[in-house]
Amino acid sequence: MSAQPEAKPKSSAAMRYLFLFLLGLVIGAIGVVMLMRTWDARKTPQDRLPEALMDLQAWHAGKLDEAIKQNRCDATNTIPHFRAMRSTGEDLEAAFPDLADDQRFKDHAAKYRGTLDAALASPPLDCAGVGTTLKQVGEACKGCHQDFRN
Repeated sequence: MSAQPEAKPKSSAAMRYLFLFLLGLVIGAIGVVMLMRTWDARKTPQDRLPEALMDLQAWHAGKLDEAIKQNRCDATNTIPHFRAMRSTGEDLEAAFPDLADDQRFKDHAAKYRGTLDAALASPPLDCAGVGTTLKQVGEACKGCHQDFRN
């Protein structure tokens, strides 16, 4: 009795194409990530400063907003954030050197710093005062963003 060899099913070409397609996607994704990281590594600190400065100021404003929501608006919780925002306000012109000579930008920066100077000279002692000061700071930021943000 002779045994007939079992016929192996032929692998379809579609499976090979699918495998190559998925392999190409993975290699392409790795290449894009490597390219993006290389591009990001070429940035200088001056390139990163504007975004970092805005992120830091937004973080402090968010912490003040959290303090209002948690009803923790005493001076020990709010003054450090106002002080940090005022300190970073000194770097606005350095962060945006192409706008430093624009009078509108100077006016917005001065209004921002003036609002924070007033908050530090006479700190708000309750959440309503912190909210009012934060609203004034936000209006100073909004005015500048309306004029200069792309």
